[in-house]
Amino acid sequence: MIKKTLLVLLMIFVASCSANHSVVRTTKPDPRKSEAPVVQRVRKPIYRPATVNNSVAITKKDSPNVANYSNGTEVLEATTRVKVTTAMVLAYIENYKNVAKENMVRSGIPASITLGQALLESGAGTGPLSVQANNHFGIKCHKEWTGPSIKYSDDAEDECFRKYDQPSESFKDHSYFLTSRPRYAELFEFEKDDYRSWAYGLKAAGYATDSKYPDKLIGLIEKYQLNKFDAEVLGKDFVPTTTVVSKSIAYNDDVQKYTVIKGDSLYSISRKFNISIDELKKKNNLTDNTISLGQSIIVK
Repeated sequence: MIKKTLLVLLMIFVASCSANHSVVRTTKPDPRKSEAPVVQRVRKPIYRPATVNNSVAITKKDSPNVANYSNGTEVLEATTRVKVTTAMVLAYIENYKNVAKENMVRSGIPASITLGQALLESGAGTGPLSVQANNHFGIKCHKEWTGPSIKYSDDAEDECFRKYDQPSESFKDHSYFLTSRPRYAELFEFEKDDYRSWAYGLKAAGYATDSKYPDKLIGLIEKYQLNKFDAEVLGKDFVPTTTVVSKSIAYNDDVQKYTVIKGDSLYSISRKFNISIDELKKKNNLTDNTISLGQSIIVK
């Protein structure tokens, strides 16, 4: 009887010790369930184009005939710097030329300017904004925009850019953007096929901060002969740039001349042709830095 009593007491003592013993955990608690979530910012994506075999460099000495560039590459930069093949550029032009021409009829903006800006701003349709938001002109939301938008890091972190259902809506909005703002009103005083004045006028009105924006735009227009679409809308005959002299630059064997356009100065011309101001003045018998619109300047 005594043995049974001792056994019962021993069992009660062991049970009470087990109840007070701490529990050892073998796994750590998941911090994601107790900590605040981490907000991840969307950074500017890096476009890495596929390698293009047999690509060739395009130089100023090459013929302006686009057909010769079938294997070439083009670097386009505005909202995003991208590298595309000439075939991609030509395909983009083919896809959107009619949209640009229709907008020219409605708004009076040269189709060449619209297409040139679209090529430059969208990277021929390969840039992040054009791919993700059908925004081919890099137009930001601004306070009046109530439509869909996308966050994108450009001049500042997570800026608001407009988003469209179709690329054609982006083209239409670009035309409205220029026609509805007073600072661009002077552009519409230029001839509808004077793409050079339009290009420099856009920069002067503050459309782009890039000092080389007009030259990039004009370069694309003349290289791909986008001004032929202006001629088609206006019902004019178009002579390919392969058989005509540029409106502002004339050549012969020994002399190269440049015709002054709106916004030019001796300084800007010297930078354009990599020649000093003193050399320009000497070549042109100039006594000061004064030049006039339409004046022919020897630059070589």
